[in-house]
Amino acid sequence: MKKLFVGSLSFNTTDSGLESAFARFGQITEAKVITDRMTGRSRGFGFVTFEDAAAADTAMAEMNGTSLDGRTINVNEAQDSKRDGRGGGGGGGGGRDRRW
Repeated sequence: MKKLFVGSLSFNTTDSGLESAFARFGQITEAKVITDRMTGRSRGFGFVTFEDAAAADTAMAEMNGTSLDGRTINVNEAQDSKRDGRGGGGGGGGGRDRRW
């Protein structure tokens, strides 16, 4: 499997529209437009995962720079986000209760 990043999407592009645009290149296991958690609105990018890496490479080459829903999209191989296990979060005030 190979996952592609699709950027500069129209805010009108849906999961099914993204899948339809890439389906001619091969078997797609997932097509997902990323949305804002608070508003539900598209964040302008998404991912398409192909069963076959060669199909993904062909799709990337042929779809990069083309128009989808009125916007010129960019298509690249998705990079795995590296998680180092340190986690996020803010710093605490130490081990003492400083309210007194």
